Amino acid sequence: MKNLERLIGLGLLTAALLACGGGSSSGSASPTANTGGGGSPSPDEETPSADDPMAPAPAPTRASFAGREYSCDGDECQLGKFDGPFAEPTIRYSDSSTGENLKVVTTEDKCLEDAEGSLRCKPAAGSIALLPDNRLVYFNALEGTENVEFSIVAEFGFVAVNDQTRVLNFGPAGANDEISWQRPSPVRGGANVDGNDSDTLLPGGELSDAESTEGNDGALFCADVIQLADGRIMAVGGTDYYTEPSLGSVFPQARDVLGSIDTEIPLPSNFGEISVPDDIGVVELEGLKDARIFNPEDNSWTQTGHMNHGRWYPSMVTLPDGDVFVASGVTKLLKPVYTGALLGGESEGLRELLQSADNVRTSETYDLEAGTWSENGDRPLEGLDSTAGKALPLYPRLHLLPNGKVFYNAAGQAFNPFGQSYNQAQWNFVSVYDPQEQLWTDLGYAGLNVQLDELGLERITSALTLTSPNLVEDLIGTGEGLLTNLLGDPLSSLEQVENLLGDIADPQVANRLIGAGFRGSSFSIMMPLRQDESGAYSEAQFLTAGGVLGAVAASSPGSYLAVPNSRLDTVNVDADTETGMRYSSEIVGNLNGPRWFSTGVLLPDGSVMAFNGANRDEVVLPGSATPVQTTERYDPQTREWTEMATSLNPRTYHNTALLLPDGRLLIGGHAPINTAYLFSLNLEELGLSPNDGRDPSFEIYSPPYVFKDRPEIQQAPSEVDHGDSIDIAVDDAAAINEVMLVRRTSLTHLVDGDQRNVVLPHTVSGGNVSVQIPENAAVLPAGHYMLFVNRIASDGSNMVVPSVSAPVQVMLPEESPGLMAQR
Repeated sequence: MKNLERLIGLGLLTAALLACGGGSSSGSASPTANTGGGGSPSPDEETPSADDPMAPAPAPTRASFAGREYSCDGDECQLGKFDGPFAEPTIRYSDSSTGENLKVVTTEDKCLEDAEGSLRCKPAAGSIALLPDNRLVYFNALEGTENVEFSIVAEFGFVAVNDQTRVLNFGPAGANDEISWQRPSPVRGGANVDGNDSDTLLPGGELSDAESTEGNDGALFCADVIQLADGRIMAVGGTDYYTEPSLGSVFPQARDVLGSIDTEIPLPSNFGEISVPDDIGVVELEGLKDARIFNPEDNSWTQTGHMNHGRWYPSMVTLPDGDVFVASGVTKLLKPVYTGALLGGESEGLRELLQSADNVRTSETYDLEAGTWSENGDRPLEGLDSTAGKALPLYPRLHLLPNGKVFYNAAGQAFNPFGQSYNQAQWNFVSVYDPQEQLWTDLGYAGLNVQLDELGLERITSALTLTSPNLVEDLIGTGEGLLTNLLGDPLSSLEQVENLLGDIADPQVANRLIGAGFRGSSFSIMMPLRQDESGAYSEAQFLTAGGVLGAVAASSPGSYLAVPNSRLDTVNVDADTETGMRYSSEIVGNLNGPRWFSTGVLLPDGSVMAFNGANRDEVVLPGSATPVQTTERYDPQTREWTEMATSLNPRTYHNTALLLPDGRLLIGGHAPINTAYLFSLNLEELGLSPNDGRDPSFEIYSPPYVFKDRPEIQQAPSEVDHGDSIDIAVDDAAAINEVMLVRRTSLTHLVDGDQRNVVLPHTVSGGNVSVQIPENAAVLPAGHYMLFVNRIASDGSNMVVPSVSAPVQVMLPEESPGLMAQR
């Protein structure tokens, strides 16, 4: 009861301060030579000192997982085992009080206080990618939240800092991991060093501090990451933070007055205290046009071509020719109104104005050879809408199908409590994008077995877009008109209803209805691609589990309460339909409990693991959920989830997990929004999330198969072309039952648009396994993979046991030189 009273008191205090002026600001001291604009801590882009133990090495050392030894005890042998946690040893920052430009401190603490009173913290792995040399690059999320003194909504445009990046190395071959870190250059990604040209409501600085916060104009937070064909990592989009309106911009003297108040307001019991901000305003998070590339050969970040649209929370997919497709994102999150052109700004008039209250509908494609982005499709009405444009949620779950088209699996981030887009009803339809025709086509309503093109409804997306130039025709016209088809061919028989939902008597019908449509903050895993009887990869399946349910036309913020529902969606790309594709969906076993923002990982044995998350939406009400630490495993044979080992640390928002080359998994992340959108507050004693800041640590999960007698790859080619036949030397070729290429992970917000495991046909001859590489680049896009061979355990457990992987690069098709021309 006392804790409840404290929370009520915080709410009343929030309302009181907002009523007094809208609330926002820094909590750090006034700007100095060692701080970024607006009081933000320094970006620390200086050259590292000689005594910095994490200074970048001249030539990064490749990591190797060969020779690792694994042991288990008791239940660990059946449930898997967590080791750790471990975190980087140092914090580096500028400290004017010591007269040093750069200070490196070795500490077990996750944050230290600098001379200006600001916390300088180790970054968490909010986004992470596995590099071709087996190291990992990751970057922070929401950096600076620890310095919010009263309300993140009021202050974050002032105290936010561009996110730090790190490189993690597991060391050379041997029995044990030898973990170390390096700092890339520049450590914060290097975007907008001269400031971002923010798209404010009014031009200039009359109401905003957007032009005076260069310390947070190029944050990597909410960029999407993808592995290019040569192994470099591209991060697209990101965040420009500012306050709009800002009291300190309208009345600069107010900033001096507030900043001079040192009074701290104590809170009851051990909840700490809050301070008076240095400025008052309302934060804006603007999507960036920036695209940055990390080069593992020298640990460097460089800029590549800018997109045509600022994108916050976009998603990317590698196309068969190696080019990169990007869709969705939003240019302004909290105040998505674009009026600059009407008041002398640089935006594009009617097109930009009518993009208000909507996510970015126009997709773009990155040309690998030219290093530039181009918009997809014709743009009628000054680009207001086109066949290449589609209303999508933020971070839409996208995948490349074996026919070269991009599949949207009706899931994404249900983020904004006030809604993202007036087109949200469209999020419920699974759809495909054809890069050749630059055309989106809807296949069906997610979770239901209805084929839209058989009902003449392939243009339903256009019919639900208020700004579509074909709105009238699509709504009421003959032939393909939405109302014409719905009214003219109603579901008139029990057979049709059963085809849509399933057997009416089946108790799973309710499960299907509940789990149908858009799913927020859920993972979408492409299951292993396998050849059919004719030798073609004609079918792709996608597992969706957990998350929050959409509310049909109001999918954001979703249902708040997480669900355990799981479904398996199938797209056949060689179907006798008008589109040549058929969509179907079936219910599979539920998770053992509700999970929001749980990271799913496909293992080389074909199973899926679910890690971390919470039982409620931690964005709708940050800090209000109970963390979920029990890991679960999906068995593709039984289609059921089984509880496995329990993770060591609670990790909710911005948690990450990925497959390592030896078959273990790296678990990290947790960078929450401040509790109740106020300041960092730890409510673990109430059984809720630890929102007292980020968790920079990692854990290692060892699945049960690593404790078995594993097959060994003795020799394999390091490069392959599409259509190649290759030989792999293994220790017991006759026992191998499956050969698989697993693409290296590039993960942000549960999203890895290139995630795929491809099962390769093989034969055995002597001590070698002969393997056929698919000719189809849509099945196996160019890039870096891990090659695993599997066999059934010899101990009678019937467990699929994968080897330690061998690195393999799938080269670009000859007709698409792409990146090779840049090398």
